[in-house]
Amino acid sequence: MEINIGNIPHPAQQAVLDSTARFRVLMCGRRFGKSLIAQVIALLRCSEGKKVAYITPTYLLAGTFFDALTKELPAAVYRNASLKIIEFNGGQIRFFTGEKLDRLRGQSFHTVIIDEASFIPHLENGWLYSIRPTLTDYAGDAVFLSTPRGKNYFYSLFMQGVEGATEWQSFKYDSYANPHIPKHEIDLARETLPEDVFRQEYLADPLDNAANPFGGTYIRQCVYPLSTAPAVAYGVDLAKSVDWSVIIGIDANGSVCHYERFQRDWRITRQTISALPRIATLIDSTGVGDPIFEDLARDGRPVEGYKFTSHSKQQLMEGLVAAIQQRLITFPEGQITRELEVFEYQYTPHGVRYSAPSGFTDDCVMALGLAWHKYQRSRGAGKYTFV
Repeated sequence: MEINIGNIPHPAQQAVLDSTARFRVLMCGRRFGKSLIAQVIALLRCSEGKKVAYITPTYLLAGTFFDALTKELPAAVYRNASLKIIEFNGGQIRFFTGEKLDRLRGQSFHTVIIDEASFIPHLENGWLYSIRPTLTDYAGDAVFLSTPRGKNYFYSLFMQGVEGATEWQSFKYDSYANPHIPKHEIDLARETLPEDVFRQEYLADPLDNAANPFGGTYIRQCVYPLSTAPAVAYGVDLAKSVDWSVIIGIDANGSVCHYERFQRDWRITRQTISALPRIATLIDSTGVGDPIFEDLARDGRPVEGYKFTSHSKQQLMEGLVAAIQQRLITFPEGQITRELEVFEYQYTPHGVRYSAPSGFTDDCVMALGLAWHKYQRSRGAGKYTFV
């Protein structure tokens, strides 16, 4: 059975459709046209005899997308409106809601489409424990489509492709990328909406996290190219399991001049740190990091250990917050800024808890905090100014 889609994808939509990545993530502005992408993928895979799961945040939206999809199909195609199932050519499209993702357990699909993924309740648990396992039998693929909703778990999935994770590809388009929407309509929205709202809803720029201790504006003011001056202090955060080891060096003016982020075994990690110039270095000596610190200290290197506790981490982060908000430190665009922008704090009965939200890493933030702390203690706070 031949299925025809009424609309022809515009170039930005086609770029997503042409991708061969196993996991595709589209973060886009309103009226970009993500629904057409979802429809094309669902219908194409079903026509190939494949099983497709189409997930939406709510039952109401599931009905809306089900109706939109069935309008594209001949009357002879089997459809069950109550169960939200479409079948033809030996394939099947079945709708689920993000409110009841446990209903996917025990099932297998060739393709899963997660529409308005940023609004799926408990997306992380849903992806890890309900959605991802359904792709195992067929080595299936997944497509995430959504406008952003702050820097939540959908944003962390988007960053997988940005950072080059294997099998992931991410796309970001604003509403202007849809040539079928008059530009003046989007401009009118800009005039009538608060700037932050417009940027998120139409330009697909996620809002800063209100729980971020640094402040998005302050972070952006500290972005500066990697310095070429020699380092006067290093901070080293060591990987514990699946995270990253990060080395950051700061020059005499408080600018990041050295940056390494890697995943290596302990022997190579120790060699990498040993190859640094013999200057003041503050190294994470918590847990498994303690042996590396002790080895380096025995070799006579000018290293100092820093054990992370809730209290010591709070002190470290508060020092970094002050440095960033006073623009006493600069750092290059990239992974450092991405981690700073999603970092969070919350008040607890025992003080303030600082950490990356679930699905993100904070290794660069920790290394930067260690480097700044060592820089202050070694060189004296406020001694240097920017040129």
